[in-house]
Amino acid sequence: MELQDIVNPLFLQKMSIKEMEQLADQIRAFLIASVSKTGGHLSSNLGVVELTIALHRVFHSPQDKLIFDVGHQAYVHKILTGRAKDFKNLRQYKGLSGFLKKSESEHDVWEAGHSSTSLSAALGMAIARDLNDEKYHIVPIIGDGALTGGMAYEALDQIGSLKKNMMIILNDNDMSISRNVGAISKGFEQLRESRPYHSLKGEVKAILSKTKVGRSMLTGLRGVRDFFKDKIIQSSLFSDLGIEYFGPIDGHDLRKMIRIFSLAKDHEGPVVIHVVTKKGKGYRFCEEDTTGQWHGVSPFDPATGKPIKKGDTGVAWSQVITNTLVRLAKQNEELVVLTPAMMAGSKLQMFADNYPKRIFDCGIAEEHAATLAAALAQSGKRPFLSIYSSFLQRAYDQINHDICRTSSPVVIGIDRSGLVGEDGDTHHGVFDVGILRPLPNLIIAQPKDATEAQHLLFTAFKQDKPFALRYPRGSRYFAEVKQLMEIPVGSWEAYESQSGEKAFILTYGDDVDVIKTEIFHREWPVTVVNCRFFKPLAEAMLYSLAEKQLPVFVYEPDMLAGGLSSAIMEYDNDHNLGLHLLRYGIGDEYVTHGSVAQLRKHLGLDLKHFMEQVKKELG
Repeated sequence: MELQDIVNPLFLQKMSIKEMEQLADQIRAFLIASVSKTGGHLSSNLGVVELTIALHRVFHSPQDKLIFDVGHQAYVHKILTGRAKDFKNLRQYKGLSGFLKKSESEHDVWEAGHSSTSLSAALGMAIARDLNDEKYHIVPIIGDGALTGGMAYEALDQIGSLKKNMMIILNDNDMSISRNVGAISKGFEQLRESRPYHSLKGEVKAILSKTKVGRSMLTGLRGVRDFFKDKIIQSSLFSDLGIEYFGPIDGHDLRKMIRIFSLAKDHEGPVVIHVVTKKGKGYRFCEEDTTGQWHGVSPFDPATGKPIKKGDTGVAWSQVITNTLVRLAKQNEELVVLTPAMMAGSKLQMFADNYPKRIFDCGIAEEHAATLAAALAQSGKRPFLSIYSSFLQRAYDQINHDICRTSSPVVIGIDRSGLVGEDGDTHHGVFDVGILRPLPNLIIAQPKDATEAQHLLFTAFKQDKPFALRYPRGSRYFAEVKQLMEIPVGSWEAYESQSGEKAFILTYGDDVDVIKTEIFHREWPVTVVNCRFFKPLAEAMLYSLAEKQLPVFVYEPDMLAGGLSSAIMEYDNDHNLGLHLLRYGIGDEYVTHGSVAQLRKHLGLDLKHFMEQVKKELG
């Protein structure tokens, strides 16, 4: 059958094991061909092909609830629920989302772009189901990497207490984005490599052959649990929480998974099925990847695995930061780096190669990473906490309470700030200025280019208080500056037009040079101001702007609420400056997925539209 002809998963009920295995091969070939054109999450989806087929064979979505943790491993689910025909527009503007989306399909029962949420969601649905006296199955699918997130354990604790019926699939592939870290990961590694695992087939067969319908089946499942508790893991985490444990089983063996899922789905109370899969299975480049570069990919050549370049020859912003960190670490032995499982994404491998004892991967645990950074700072170290803007939100309390309240000199590198494009509303880094700006003691800045980034990072480590440095996704021209300079905190930089001065444009980041070039090319009488500090503001310059009584455009491709223009309006109001402000930014909405250029046009923030507004004001 053609994948594009699939309407819903019911067709799986009529398929033999051999036919489903052929379907798995067909889906893998489709995923490689499709994602090579659009980009997207590849390795995670190649690893769950058989697992997803088995789940849809045994369970009946959408009546039964399949809850995918994060959602970036749900491409196979999308195919089996009738969306293969839409993959040509995967992650494109007004096209198929790269994550689960309720508006796309009734089969997408939970939306998430961040890790470790599926178990809490599953428990909520189970409680509602039982309160409504309904009958359906709830199946959260969570990766082993997500178990480094504390939220998962908070949910497991209550799941074990309430004993609600659900079947938790633990997808164990030893990888999240980068290689998993921590004691939990090592425990799973020992479990996978133990001798009883290699003889599992015979043991499981012997146990299941004695299992009958009803109580005997449940006794059999408990026997398997006890066998592994005694022979392999001694004290099972799940069992100690009151959750039945079963596994590990081969996540690419359809026959075995279908049989075990069918038996376990009627188990009374929560049960964990430990499934071992290979991330990237079926595509050599993904299977051999140990750094996470094939987790999320740009368009590539399927034959060679090489990316299809789009003319971007610059250096990634995060690499600019890492290059500078390595340079600063040579001068300061107290400098250490922390990352919550984003070693690859934040381009930190170079630092790890140079200073392996001074970098700490905290796993998918942003809250822990923030508090750890605070303690390191209070112990005399100079920590750099590298964290994506959208993930920083998860550590807001720790940044507030442990870092800023104590004025601990932590440098927070806010990677992927601003609109990130195709990953969409769960990943846009447009909220961090608004949530961080109210925090006392915190300095917030963003460089306009790689040169200023080096100076600002140098400046950040000269401060005795917390400093947040934003930088976006994408690349910039990079050349190492000979002499690093400390930039006065709170200073802005003005670029005056040769055509006079009839208005001001206040902006920051990449847009400074873009807008300055456009203004100077048009020879308009407009001064462009690089507002590299969001906090503190350049107060003297604001007074100067007010005295001139000219229009002041504030262009900020982040949320207007709480952003740069909000800060200026507050200062203007409190000091009676009388500024004539015109604000351009993101309003009260979550922004969809698409290229950054498309999204700016969608928001009315594209350069053409903005220049028309400036021209209209200038008359």
